[in-house]
Amino acid sequence: PELEPSDGPGLRPLRATPRPERTPVRLGNSWHRYYVNCQRLRCFPEPPRRNWLLGHLGMVGFIPGEEGLTLVSQTVGTFSQAFVTWMGPFLPVLSLVHPDYLKPITTASAAIAPKDYTFYGFLKPWLGDGLLLSNGAKWVRHRRMLTPAFHFDILKPYVKIFNQSTDIMHAKWLRLVASGSTSLDMFEQVSLMTLDSLQKCVFSYNSNCQETSSDYIAAILELSSLVVRRQHRLLLHWDFLYHLTPDGWRFQRACNTVHRFTADVVQRRHQALNRLGREAWLKSKQGKTVDFIDILLLAKDEDGQDLSEEDIAAEADTFMFEGHDTTASGLSWVLYNLACHPEYQKRCHGFSNCSMPFSTMCIKESLRLHPPVTAVSRRCTEDIKLPDGRVLPKGNICLISIYGTHHNPAVWPEPQVSLVTLFNPLNKPPLAFMPFSAGPRNCIGQNFAMAEMKVVLALTLLRFTVRLDESRPVRRKPELILRSENGLWLHLEPLGPSCESRLPAPRS
Repeated sequence: PELEPSDGPGLRPLRATPRPERTPVRLGNSWHRYYVNCQRLRCFPEPPRRNWLLGHLGMVGFIPGEEGLTLVSQTVGTFSQAFVTWMGPFLPVLSLVHPDYLKPITTASAAIAPKDYTFYGFLKPWLGDGLLLSNGAKWVRHRRMLTPAFHFDILKPYVKIFNQSTDIMHAKWLRLVASGSTSLDMFEQVSLMTLDSLQKCVFSYNSNCQETSSDYIAAILELSSLVVRRQHRLLLHWDFLYHLTPDGWRFQRACNTVHRFTADVVQRRHQALNRLGREAWLKSKQGKTVDFIDILLLAKDEDGQDLSEEDIAAEADTFMFEGHDTTASGLSWVLYNLACHPEYQKRCHGFSNCSMPFSTMCIKESLRLHPPVTAVSRRCTEDIKLPDGRVLPKGNICLISIYGTHHNPAVWPEPQVSLVTLFNPLNKPPLAFMPFSAGPRNCIGQNFAMAEMKVVLALTLLRFTVRLDESRPVRRKPELILRSENGLWLHLEPLGPSCESRLPAPRS
């Protein structure tokens, strides 16, 4: 190697590459870290393992479907604060299920408790560095710039869009009921409605996807399905293997379809802004609904810097992904719960003693029983101290179990029973109810989601009665969001002939 003067006498190598540690030394260090971590985790209880090699795989936390959620509820009934499970012999997962134990990690900064990418990483080729997946300074900057986009005043004009999309869905329901299809899969119907609504709110684009097929919408639905399927196939967690499979090819094609659509909208809007200038462009928007792309184009940080086209596209793709699935899940499950409780359905236009609209209480109780996102994960970069003195050791995956907390008998007596009339989160610790997560990385779009759910539910119950389809039992299935294994089928009964007069004419 070349030589350069050293701080002391003589010369030292210039840019000399340090000698790598010998393999036995590296293995010894890794084993020591593993041993120390195991010792530090011994203070947390754990359910019985299958064996040393498999850990809890195929048991609590790792069983898909209804059985898995039932086992989580049983485990939380035994370990009501926190417990550890093992994915095989070497990967521990710390599950937190009590508000007092969730607080230290949910209130920690995004730098100390960033998202864990064990599974989120599968979304990266689709969503890029949007708010869901970014970390560090970039996340802080984008979060600060996007927060005004979800202010109540910005959301008010979207209510008209929610109404329009719901009207289209209801008109379709009336035609299906008239043709003899009284039982419909709410997940399919509501997902198309929320996608239709979001395309209008994000892009000011009407694809008419509730009535006709759309390549863009089909690509989003396919991407969601492919990500879930990849999660359950351990060998395909390696990118180089996944890209060689038919699923990997389909994933790439769907990503290209979504990215082309978003990039085209952003580029054309950016060109219009540059051509007209900021003031003239804003003037052209007067009297019109300002969509999400408009807000992103106008956003500036403290230094007056705006977002790049790539950043805007990533945030738009993220909002389309996060906004449609979670809201569709929340709406589908609240309709299911009201079908299970006809007495609550009849009271949804009344008010409770605490002056909270009864329908809002029903939505929140449904979000407790069936949270759209059942858990979120963090990987601590520092030790985090818990209220009882125990420590979450840095480097471990920490699972913020939303479903577990919502079904914790130490927090919610009789957690499996729907008690809408008693639901009042003000009487509970702040983190007892967190369907939109909590802390610095909570869901930025929760006001948008709640507003849409309130509008759609109110219009639906004004026009229809929903009843259970006893021939199609419901089995819950947690994926990216909480679904039902074979759809969520409900019978629809239009509320009299006046229902049709309130709906728009069918579109050609």
